[in-house]
Amino acid sequence: MKKLYSRLSIYLFLTVLIMALLPIVGTAQSSKSKKPVIGISSTMGDGTETSVPLTYINAVIRAGGVPVVIPITDDIEILSTILDRIDAVIMTGGEDIDPLKWYREQPIPQLGEIAPDRDAFDIALIRLTVERGLPLLGICRGEQLLNVAFGGTLYQDLPSQFKGYSVSHRQKAPGKYGTHSIYIEKNSLLHKMILLDSTAVNSFHHQAVKDVAPGFRVTAVSKDGVVEAIEKIGSTSVYGVQFHPEIFTANGIDTFIGIFKNLVQEASK
Repeated sequence: MKKLYSRLSIYLFLTVLIMALLPIVGTAQSSKSKKPVIGISSTMGDGTETSVPLTYINAVIRAGGVPVVIPITDDIEILSTILDRIDAVIMTGGEDIDPLKWYREQPIPQLGEIAPDRDAFDIALIRLTVERGLPLLGICRGEQLLNVAFGGTLYQDLPSQFKGYSVSHRQKAPGKYGTHSIYIEKNSLLHKMILLDSTAVNSFHHQAVKDVAPGFRVTAVSKDGVVEAIEKIGSTSVYGVQFHPEIFTANGIDTFIGIFKNLVQEASK
């Protein structure tokens, strides 16, 4: 009888203990299962708004992240507060980058529209993001800015400055269609993300990486040698591509979804 009461007491004690621990375990599991928040840099439009194309938003959702738009501001304190609340950053496409301000070259006649306020904000956002150790993906202009932010330079205009220019980098086909090939380094992060040696990409640019920033390396090129991807050496979470993988991903084409899944996975760590 005493043994029975003793066993019952132990059983009751363990039951109470487990019930007491359930909320804690549940909270821990809930915390781990939360989707990471991915901040997406925005454009300025006519100067009265900030916006982001839906393709970026939908690509993040398809990869398992929660997208939020990062508004453009010149207040570093506000920017720091925003970074406190997100887990990774995507730098989006857009205007040409001011060569005189950011890599000390005189502008050539073929330079397109620039956005000085956006340049300043985006450069600050990139540097703060990397400084904090947050994952960062640069797309098109975003890849070029990633290079410039850490000391690299650009071709202001490929047709007039890049020797050997022989591939059309400004396609007329819709963005969900690849119009030229890229060739990917086998030991690169990009190769690990999409598991391809070469593939067709879309192309909507006339600027590109020229001198690669210290601490970065080229991981893909087009047939004519234009840089199509870079990554921070030794990092699995700071990288950029010249093409627009978000358009493919948002349209249900999974060739490049690994680029976004890697960002989301790195943001979850």
